[in-house]
This record gives sequence, structure tokens and C-alpha cells, in this order.
Amino acid sequence: MVFSTIADGVTRSVETVGHVVTGGFLEPRIRLGVTGLSRAGKTVFITSLVANLMDRARMGGLRAAADGAISAAYLQPQPDDTVPRFAYEDHLAAMVGPEPHWPESTRAVSELRLSLKVQPGGLLGGLRGPQVVHLDIVDYPGEWLLDLGLLDLGYDEWAAQALEKARAREQGAEFVAALEAVDGAAKLEEPVAKRLSDLFADYLKAAREAGYSDCTPGRFLLPGELEGSPALTFAPLPPGEAPRGSLRRELARRFEAYKRAVVKPFFRDHFAEIDRQVVLVDVLGAIHAGPKALEDLRQAMADILGAFKPGRNGWLTRLLGGHRVEKILFAATKADHLHHKQHGNLTAITEALVREAKDRADFAGAKTQAMSIAALRATTEETRSHEGREIDLVRGTLMETGKKAAMYPGALPEDPGRLLGAARGGRESWLDGDYAVMKFAPAEVSLSPGEGPPHIRLDRAAEFLIGDRLR
Repeated sequence: MVFSTIADGVTRSVETVGHVVTGGFLEPRIRLGVTGLSRAGKTVFITSLVANLMDRARMGGLRAAADGAISAAYLQPQPDDTVPRFAYEDHLAAMVGPEPHWPESTRAVSELRLSLKVQPGGLLGGLRGPQVVHLDIVDYPGEWLLDLGLLDLGYDEWAAQALEKARAREQGAEFVAALEAVDGAAKLEEPVAKRLSDLFADYLKAAREAGYSDCTPGRFLLPGELEGSPALTFAPLPPGEAPRGSLRRELARRFEAYKRAVVKPFFRDHFAEIDRQVVLVDVLGAIHAGPKALEDLRQAMADILGAFKPGRNGWLTRLLGGHRVEKILFAATKADHLHHKQHGNLTAITEALVREAKDRADFAGAKTQAMSIAALRATTEETRSHEGREIDLVRGTLMETGKKAAMYPGALPEDPGRLLGAARGGRESWLDGDYAVMKFAPAEVSLSPGEGPPHIRLDRAAEFLIGDRLR
């Protein structure tokens, strides 16, 4: 993707150089972006990561924690006073309090600074003494990240793509039917534009609930302060004439306004300076939703990487105003919904899903990895005998009823091609049965001094993302 039009020119370049000189040479900073599509677990990931970096007893896979290089960790005011602070304390209380429940989902950009006091290794590190490394965590909705792909599209091209998806999904039937009564070349009538945009937004929300991942524009799902504004009052129309003052001309203008006033500022202000990136993926949810949802997720992952500028960051690159995402972790969440014997299969499926995106990043010099994690473990494992064979289950508290239940979600294939082949082939359902998904509530936990919340491989995720900067 080409983002040169976003640059603010010489002024921004000078600001970047100033930031490098004052921030980069005095106290190191890691800017970690955390994103994922709906229900992937961004809020839980950030909360548990911060809690486990502050109390590191469960972080044996993070070498700087295991060998004692991290001597202290503490929260500080974030560097950007214009961005809402990530409500860490509220989210942690929800997750591990006396009545544990899942915290509210990400609805806008937020930020948190965690400072780590680290003793560097080696001879020079011993002579230099401990240093402070700032971890600036930026939380933003994955739906907004997918919007960056709109920057390369004109209205007609976007409308053609959006309508193709709406016609292929049953959730788009009402919106597609409404287009039959609309003349795009007719004079703009605001109630017509409003009805079309409302129906289009309703379709996107329903498609997301059905398990589809690519549901852009993202602000139709999470409008925030823009709800009801002209920048969100547009919809795709079939090709045709667009005379001055017509509905089609105005909707095209608003689409361009959305890119200019919403998408570009997000890229410029929050996304462009990210060093390391986590993309959380609800792979199990997509598998449960069926082959079409899994294929949609695969395509969305490729589109998401198109928003990044992967590669290595040298000091000269930073000094001249360039910036690249050095590491990208694709993390399949909710690994605690499977017995640990299946975690390898889940990771293999995730690797296959993001293969196209991973290959492009690797080629550009970025380091990428796929992993299965659970930022907050909500289940325990057990094995039962059933009809003469052993079945591996997970047990937890159901969100809907509050009752304890054991689940066998189905055996994921060892060969990811069995799932991805069916998804690419456009099948309506899996040939070998359905894969179950239950919604578990957080388990009650009793944390000993020095312990963060229980997790699966969060320490290994942290080692990949920031471990090299803590040594």
C-alpha cells in the first residue's frame, strides 16, 4: 500500500528526528500495537500482559523475567495526553475480582505506558548499570486497521467489492433488496442516504456476529463520536451515472471524506510509529462459524498485513523519518478452549491462515511468528472414558448459565489443508462434522504474591515481541 499522501511534510519529519534524538538515545521505548478483530480478546491480552510483567512469577518463558534482569515494573503517565488511557485497573478488577467477568471490549484507541527497570547483560551492561525501558502499548480495533485498505480504492472499486460480499452473505439480503428501489442518478434525498447507510451498517454488524472478519468500513461497527455524521452516511451503490447533486455523487464524496477525515488521521496519529505488533485472531470462532467465515478470515489477515510496512529499523531509518514494524505476532486466542494436546494443531492452522501475510513480512525483513495463547486461562483439563476410548475435555463456567460444564470441541485436523481447502472451495459446511464452541466466564483465581493471572504462553509471546530489547 502507498501511504505517501499521508505525510505532513517537512514539519512532521523534523518532529520525528526530534523524537528520535530526545527519546531514542536517552531511555529506550518500545511501541507495541495490539489489535484483532471483534471478540479476539485485545482487552484481556493487554491487561494480563501488564499484570504478568508487574508480577512475573508466571513469566518463565520471558528470559529477562526468568533470569532477574527485570528488577521492577511500574505504570507511568502515557506520553500522549490526547489519547484515552487504557483502563488497566478496571479491567484487571473485572478479570480477577471476587465476581470475575470479561471486561468491556475495545471500542476506540487507548494507550498505556509500562516502564521496566532492566539490567542489561554483558560486560558493557554491567558497567552501565540498570536502564529504564518504556513499553507503550497502543490498543486499537482491528476493524479500523482493515480500513487502511480503503485508501487504495476509489468509490466505484470499493462499492463493487462491498456489493459482491453483501450478495454472497445472507446477512446482506435486506440491504441488497433495498438497492432495487434506489436510483443512484436521482437527486440526493437525505432520508434515502440515511436509510441505505443504516441498512448497510446493520448488515455489517450481522455479518460480524455470524463470524465474518472483513466488515469494512470499521467505523460503521464502532462509530464512536462520528455516529450520525455525514462521514458515516454512505453506502455502496451499483455502477451508473453520477450527475452533480445526485445520490451516487454525494455518497462517493462522503466515502472520500471518510478516508480523508477518519482513516488517514488514524494511520498518522496512532499506527505509523508502531515498532512491534500483535494481531489476535479468533481462529476457533471462525472454524465454528464454517468454511466461508474461515476463508474470510484468511483474506482479512492478508489485508491486515497490507497495512503494515514490515522490515528492520536501523538508527538511520529512524533519523530520516522512516519507520517499520520489526516484529509481528499472529496469536490464535482462546487456546484454553482446547485440551493442550490440540494446541499444536491450532497453531498449524493459524500459520496456514496467515501464510500469505507472513511470507510478505518475512521477505521485507520483519520477524513473524504464529502462536496459540490464552491471555487468561478460564478452563481446566480433564480426560474421560467414553465408549471405550479416552476423550480430552476442558471444563469451565458457562457465561450463559453460570453452571460448570465440560466440553469436547471436536478434534482439529493435523493437516490444516483439510480445513483451508474446504474454505477456499466455498463449501457451506465441514464434511466431517461441526466444531463446537462454548463461551466460558473467567474462573475464580487466588493469586499468590508475585503472581499475575494464569495464562497459556503469554510469556513466550512477550519473549518474541520484546525480549530482545530487555537484554
